[in-house]
Amino acid sequence: MNYMMKNKFYHYIQNLQDSITSKLEAVDGKSKFQEDIWIRPEGGGGRTRVIENGRVFEKGGVNISAVHGELPETMRSHFGVKDAQFFACGLSLVLHPKNPMVPTVHANWRYFEMYNQEGQIVDQWFGGGQDLTPYYLFEEDAIHFHQTCKTACDKHNPDFYPKYKERCDEYFYNSHRNEARGIGGLFFDYCKATDSMSMENWFSFVTEVGNSFLEAYVPIVEKRKELAYTDSQRTWQEIRRGRYVEFNLVHDKGTLFGLKTNGRIESILMSLPPHVQWVYDHQPEPESAEEKLLSVLKHPLQWV
Repeated sequence: MNYMMKNKFYHYIQNLQDSITSKLEAVDGKSKFQEDIWIRPEGGGGRTRVIENGRVFEKGGVNISAVHGELPETMRSHFGVKDAQFFACGLSLVLHPKNPMVPTVHANWRYFEMYNQEGQIVDQWFGGGQDLTPYYLFEEDAIHFHQTCKTACDKHNPDFYPKYKERCDEYFYNSHRNEARGIGGLFFDYCKATDSMSMENWFSFVTEVGNSFLEAYVPIVEKRKELAYTDSQRTWQEIRRGRYVEFNLVHDKGTLFGLKTNGRIESILMSLPPHVQWVYDHQPEPESAEEKLLSVLKHPLQWV
């Protein structure tokens, strides 16, 4: 067991937060991230950074946290333990662009440890991923995003991309709507040491994916941020944002973990977009760009 991994990974996400927010500020060209340091009474805290009302980003957050203490009772039953201490740290980000031609993006990379009453590590793992949620589908953007994910994975194991792409399609799925939240990417969890992958190996893989994020997303933003759009296309964006909200509040495990461990509510719900619509039984026009998107969300594609 690596007792210093938590410090190593927390240092990594601190630096990653800096590099991502500085690049996004440059892309936006107007708004800056507002920083908010918070303390969790039970142990730990975080550094929230939120951007709002920008030229490109209507709302977004790039947050890091490191929390520790007694594992809440609701989580004990989930992990099948009676008494345990835990440590969890990670970076979580969501960006909601103003222009509906620019996709929303989500990513997080996290590390978890669990201890017995003597303070010994009894379990540890990595998790994370990154995924894209477009409102209008540009196939070359989907290919670029997935190819960047695949390139990062292939440096460590050629089986990782197909495996974690499939898990992403399965996880970011609004089962109550029978449609995917977006066009996927990567999702991995409970990445533990094995004969073939040490925790150091997992650290290298997770940081590889984290380091690929800007390369995966920023070229898409730069290509689409100046495209013209209509009021009806903006309405469609807000309706689809409603599906995003539904997933985060109904299905997302990270939201649930934050709420059950008394995380900071403003940081947990940072992912919610500022302008959203729920239109009763809304149906797109037949053979429209909007209908094209829905057909892909019903049946996930292999992009690379």
